[in-house]
Amino acid sequence: MPPTDFEFEERDEAGVLTATYVQSGPEKDSSARVDRPDKTKTPWETALDVFLPAGYPQSVTEDYIQYQIYDSLQAFSSSIAGMLSSRAVLEGQRLFSSLHFPLVFVPLMLPHLVHVTRSALQMFSFNDILKIPQGVGVGDATASATGALLLNVLQESMGRIATILFAHKLGTSLEPECKMYRLAADIFNDTAMVLDCLSPAFPKTIRVTVLSMSSILRALCGVAAGSSKASLSAHFARWGNLGELNAKDSSQETVISLAGMLAGSIVVSWVSSPLATWCTLLVLLGIHLLMNHAAVRAVSMRSLNRQRANIVFSSLLEDDKVLTPIEVSRRERIFERDGALRWMAGPVFGFCKIGVKFQALLLHLATESQRTGSMRVAKTELAALVELFRNENYMLWYDDSTAEAVIVLKEGITTESQLKAWCHALSLARRVSHQPGTTANVANTQQALIAHVAATLKDTTTDFDAYARRLRAAGWDLEVAALETHSGYRLARSPKGDSRQLE
Repeated sequence: MPPTDFEFEERDEAGVLTATYVQSGPEKDSSARVDRPDKTKTPWETALDVFLPAGYPQSVTEDYIQYQIYDSLQAFSSSIAGMLSSRAVLEGQRLFSSLHFPLVFVPLMLPHLVHVTRSALQMFSFNDILKIPQGVGVGDATASATGALLLNVLQESMGRIATILFAHKLGTSLEPECKMYRLAADIFNDTAMVLDCLSPAFPKTIRVTVLSMSSILRALCGVAAGSSKASLSAHFARWGNLGELNAKDSSQETVISLAGMLAGSIVVSWVSSPLATWCTLLVLLGIHLLMNHAAVRAVSMRSLNRQRANIVFSSLLEDDKVLTPIEVSRRERIFERDGALRWMAGPVFGFCKIGVKFQALLLHLATESQRTGSMRVAKTELAALVELFRNENYMLWYDDSTAEAVIVLKEGITTESQLKAWCHALSLARRVSHQPGTTANVANTQQALIAHVAATLKDTTTDFDAYARRLRAAGWDLEVAALETHSGYRLARSPKGDSRQLE
């Protein structure tokens, strides 16, 4: 039987055509030839495959390459600055030793030294601290190896304890605020480096505390940097290729660090005086911080945390316009006040806590005099609030005296309902802030607030389903819970409570 004619196309993981297989030859010949015209890659493309995730650019998000470029530039500058920092530190130690640098000038230097590069700690090891004049250990006639060892143990212990406490206290907020903590990690590490550099200027009794504080800051840097990097990598990985993306990121960092060390060797050979060393170091540190900030700004997260929810919902409510993740990333701040309710780019007009205990809502319902003693809440007002949110997965209250909204989440609430609750809180806070003169009488105030809550709930319920569809169409992921920055609570009605009246 003669072979059947065929033509096959072969594509890579990104869907790019790499080869076409075509059968050719005489129809009566039993052995046909198969031609495979290949599309060969250039050496440059082959080299890039070593450092880029498989299937690039389809396998990652659009902001991946921009972030990696800025991140590589900051790593390159930090590697060079790291080599200069060792010389600057040693020159500073000789200055402290010869001039008996007074402690009163130390706070004046902190603003100029606070942005020391992240990789400087890797170049300036603990062994360097032991060997510098007036350090703790070698070089100090009154110090001993045992004292230096105990100091190291103290530093390590303080750092490990800080790691546990920091992860417990702020672990929930690391993913929703990954951009903020990614930049904060560098600040923690830079401040720790500054403390290490300045420690010889302090008396020995204070020096131990200073070095312990630097160990704590490095521990905070480790937790914040590791967690935020994991969240950013999960954001970039579009095909579930998180492991490979991290592996390629390590390859990129290795090459950039090697290039930075080679460039740093040349720079160090050119720079000789202490003034030139510090000037060059500060310039490199400025570049390092600028690239760090630009890298974080380049990321367009698709989940709605508190700040991004403020921007998106205020644009919807104000102009009926859906902003894309890229548009929101250009407007959001790297450091935003926790729980702030901000309309567009205006000032903060309130704060909101989500996932709080039901007791927090009751405390806001109680009068000032009742808050100091046993808590008593007006039965009619509480009943009206419970009835108002009977068919919702949350309960909301706004205290205009403190400009604070509290959201109690019910058991089984979805991430979309959480976003609805935040949108409701934002709309309610803005409505109340534009209604002055309602605080003359507590009872009248609470009745007026309940009316505002009911009106804004009606508007939010009517429009939110359409908002959710438009947000998904714009590229937002509404399935990711990014509003709770602390461990939250869920409220469930007791089976006995369905047949009882509020007391």
